[in-house]
Amino acid sequence: MNQSKQVTYAIRRFDPETDREPHWESYRLPNPPGMTVLDGLWRIKETVAPGLAWRSSCRMGICGSCGMLINGKPRLACNTQVSELGGEIVVVAPLPNFNIIRDLVPELAPMFATHRELSPFLLRDDAREQENPTGEYSQTQHELENYLQFSYCIKCGCCMAACPSVATDPIYAGPMPLSQAHRYNSDNRDGGFAVRKIVLSEEFGPWRCHFAGECSRVCPKGVDPAKAIQLMKRDLVLDYLKLRRARHPAALASAPANPKRREGIPEAPPKSV
Repeated sequence: MNQSKQVTYAIRRFDPETDREPHWESYRLPNPPGMTVLDGLWRIKETVAPGLAWRSSCRMGICGSCGMLINGKPRLACNTQVSELGGEIVVVAPLPNFNIIRDLVPELAPMFATHRELSPFLLRDDAREQENPTGEYSQTQHELENYLQFSYCIKCGCCMAACPSVATDPIYAGPMPLSQAHRYNSDNRDGGFAVRKIVLSEEFGPWRCHFAGECSRVCPKGVDPAKAIQLMKRDLVLDYLKLRRARHPAALASAPANPKRREGIPEAPPKSV
């Protein structure tokens, strides 16, 4: 029986309870066809390094938990096959531009705090209708396409790790929070642009983006945060010049067919014929 190829993992380790600074450790393991970087990490943890720490969950490129720096590029470990990297060495480190909790686990709380500050949800005047809907909001296919690409974000932090502005400017909000703010500004069901622009006009807004484009290059879902940020700049300029077309949130497509259903009253059973 032929032995599978071997691969060396070079992993940046750091335990704040025992280490004064990060250090590198190497592990040699089999590399069967189809093995992902995440598969290799699990094998290392189960055989030789039980204390190795990282985040992961779905193994399907959906949850965004396993973002890390792999061979110098921010990627999802579950979506990256070792064979795609070329060579026999896999260099794994935590995402840059974040503080490190332990080993490959970055501290993402500041990113999510900024994300929350930019109101990443629908803002409407008809709050009662939104909380207890009586119908659906009208939306055409074209209106859906205005924000659909930006809604694919899984908050993995890869764009933040690749952004040179985030690396050098601690005030800058970064591509993930800004692109998601634009996602809702572009949604015809939302009426929160006036609220978000107050925050976006401050120092950590889109004007600190130098349009390097690295965020879009590494995004595993094709969100294109760089495009979202440039569109956001355009909207803010047009709003300042009072040239931005006022957009009212979408109204209900239609009232319910049966008014009793709106009030929660059960319908009478149909009469037999």
